[in-house]
Amino acid sequence: MALPACAARALGPPLQPEHRAPARTTCPRRHSRVEAELAASQPGSVAASVRAGPPRGVSHGFNSRPLRDEPIKASFSLAGALSAPLFALLPRGCRRRMNDLRRRWDLGSLCRALLTRGLAALGHSLKHVLSAIFSKIFGPLASVGNMDEKSNKLLLALVMFFLFAVIVLQYVCPGTECQLLRLQAFSSPVPDPYRSEDESSARFVPRYNFSRGDLLRKVDFDIKGDDLIVFLHIQKTGGTTFGRHLVRNIQLEQPCECRVGQKKCTCHRPGKRETWLFSRFSTGWSCGLHADWTELTSCVPAMVDGKRDARLRPSRWRIFQILDAARNFHYITILRDPVSRYLSEWRHVQRGATWKASLHVCDGRPPTSEELPSCYTGDDWSGCPLKEFMDCPYNLANNRQVRMLSDLTLVGCYNLSVMPEKQRNKVLLESAKSNLKHMAFFGLTEFQRKTQYLFEKTFNMNFISPFTQYNTTRASSVEINEDIQKRIEGLNFLDMELYSYAKDLFLQRYQFMRQKEHQEARRKRQEQRKFLKGRFLQTHFQSQSQSQNPGQNQSQNPNPNANQNVTQNLIQNLTQNSSQSLSQKENRSNRKQNAGQEQNDSNSSSGASDYIGSVEKWR
Repeated sequence: MALPACAARALGPPLQPEHRAPARTTCPRRHSRVEAELAASQPGSVAASVRAGPPRGVSHGFNSRPLRDEPIKASFSLAGALSAPLFALLPRGCRRRMNDLRRRWDLGSLCRALLTRGLAALGHSLKHVLSAIFSKIFGPLASVGNMDEKSNKLLLALVMFFLFAVIVLQYVCPGTECQLLRLQAFSSPVPDPYRSEDESSARFVPRYNFSRGDLLRKVDFDIKGDDLIVFLHIQKTGGTTFGRHLVRNIQLEQPCECRVGQKKCTCHRPGKRETWLFSRFSTGWSCGLHADWTELTSCVPAMVDGKRDARLRPSRWRIFQILDAARNFHYITILRDPVSRYLSEWRHVQRGATWKASLHVCDGRPPTSEELPSCYTGDDWSGCPLKEFMDCPYNLANNRQVRMLSDLTLVGCYNLSVMPEKQRNKVLLESAKSNLKHMAFFGLTEFQRKTQYLFEKTFNMNFISPFTQYNTTRASSVEINEDIQKRIEGLNFLDMELYSYAKDLFLQRYQFMRQKEHQEARRKRQEQRKFLKGRFLQTHFQSQSQSQNPGQNQSQNPNPNANQNVTQNLIQNLTQNSSQSLSQKENRSNRKQNAGQEQNDSNSSSGASDYIGSVEKWR
């Protein structure tokens, strides 16, 4: 391998032994590099390597000292002898990149060293702190330097558990989303579960005047006897959800048996094979699909008696049937806002629902095609727009709730020529209001929690899980303008009047029942306080009479400590202490008296009679 001319001339003359320094050349930089390479390849020329220094662009690093202070150990190895000539033959750009890489490696080593030392110091400090806490809680321990291996492992386990808990808590409850981390969850009172569910004003102003009998709805429902709950299911009012609650969510001695894959459940009375519930999910549509008030009052008694052919009995038996239903049958239903119910039924019909199986039996016969024409010509009315749904004059969706709750025999059933339309509407509305008011129970879809509360108070039957308030339905997703809403309200003007009446009655019943519940709780607390006070006074009088007449009491009662033991169990420690103090005062006063024992006996007997009379009058 040929060397440059400058390097050859530099290597030509021998080195001076007294100075050991190369002669001045025309290319000092290249001469220094070549001399360093040759010195590195010769083990004996250490001084030349020291004077030459590192190649150009190579640094010693942050922690390295000058080469004069320590010998180069790498130059004595075979790797150092081979790497120096090879490094000198590399291009300048490659050498510069390698030098940069070396500097970065030195910086990374420094960072790792600092990080290691910092973590060690932090761990040492944490060990001191944890050991102090551990010694304060679990007793005096040895110092950290004298702690055994078991204590160190325990502290490490506690630290790891704490870090794991923090990580899990941040993962499960990020930020302030976790309710358990909020201080107001512990300080704020429990909200009322029956607050206004429609986000309206909490203060209710009644519009109608109802009597106490109309507001107080408490049925002595005998599930083991002959009483029967009849559920009148109006379309698209949330009756399906409420019907499932009746068969799956009530605490009963013998719950309903609901099998997987079957729509109906078996709801038998305890010890009998008779049903206590007449609904879609217990007996099916026995009286027709979505039977109304007119159909149910004619059909249910016959179905219960086992006379299925008596469903079409003459109308002269209707009065007796209603009286029988009022005695044994308890009708319930659910109502809904007319606009929301109308839109929900339109969406249901749009998807293909027809309810063709409905019988509409009235006065012993179903309506003819002339009395009740159809709004569509095909198999169903699927895909119909809202305008076409509203334009049909024979649509049963119009004022459906009034028609389902009224007695249709009063207006000639479905024959519209019996009386004028205005009079017919008035009779239907009044009949629906009367039937709704005299029902055992009715609820509102917009007030799920209040509906649950009133049902539990009416029938004395509790639900297992609370009702869920659904504020978002399919009808709420339909966007309509103000004109369409006014037209829907005009088509359902009877339902609007009935719902306003029902909502007022429902909320008044709820407030009345809540006030009655609070009054009962207050009365029970007052009676308890009066009873304890009366027992205290009576015990005090007995102790006083015993202290005045010890001989007579011993003759009448061979065990004088029996009354005292009963008194201690009834009036507790505080009453006992007060009675003892009062008896001591009476004993001191009796010692000062010189009257005879007979006079004391007469006074005590008269005082006893007066006290008993006053207590009875006070109670």
